[in-house]
Amino acid sequence: NNFLKLKKIMKLINKSSVAALFLSSAMVLTSCEAIQNANNTQKGAVIGTAAGAVLGAVIGNNVGKGGNAPQGAVLGGVVGGVVGGVIGNKMDKQAKEIKEALPGAEVVRVNEGIKVTLSENTVNFDFDSSNLTSVAKTNLNKLAEVLKNNPDTNINIYGHTDSRGTDSYNQSLSERRANAVVNYLVSLGVAKSRLFAMGVGEKEPIADNSTDAGRAKNRRVEFAITANEEMIKDAQQEAK
Repeated sequence: NNFLKLKKIMKLINKSSVAALFLSSAMVLTSCEAIQNANNTQKGAVIGTAAGAVLGAVIGNNVGKGGNAPQGAVLGGVVGGVVGGVIGNKMDKQAKEIKEALPGAEVVRVNEGIKVTLSENTVNFDFDSSNLTSVAKTNLNKLAEVLKNNPDTNINIYGHTDSRGTDSYNQSLSERRANAVVNYLVSLGVAKSRLFAMGVGEKEPIADNSTDAGRAKNRRVEFAITANEEMIKDAQQEAK
């Protein structure tokens, strides 16, 4: 009798487990579909509902290691929930302003941040140089106006090189390039407290380093624009 009772209990447990697994799977699939279909404004809220700050932290920690540094920074800045949706709306508008000011830039909205790549005809460097060209300064003038009009953000600036030269030399050169952009933006009135320079060296090429054209593309600057504490506080108030 005891054996039969135990068998019945085990069947009930198995049925409950299957039901729970099915329900969990349905919730995950629904969340994934919602995230995929959501626009950038909605995405922060959907992600927050699906997984909260844990998802943001995991994505940020993993993407930033050995992958694309600016995108890692943007992903790592996920707030989530309704507050994330408010921030996403603000970032949508700022991304649009950057695209209009710099048609040649690659502007990508990632969760609650913006990744901007400036290369070739926007901000590019000559071989073995960290000096800003006249074209670079013209485009940074335009970008600076957008950044000043949107003061509640932090801006990580990443310098890159092509593959010619040693790793250590290219690392140093990439840092000088990032700092050259920071210093120029500060001279245009962008608050230095918002700007963070980082050199990536030759580690993240976006083009073939075996050609002149490819190397020129790799001598670039990238930006990761994320919400600062002030924007998060304002978004929290709006969310209420």
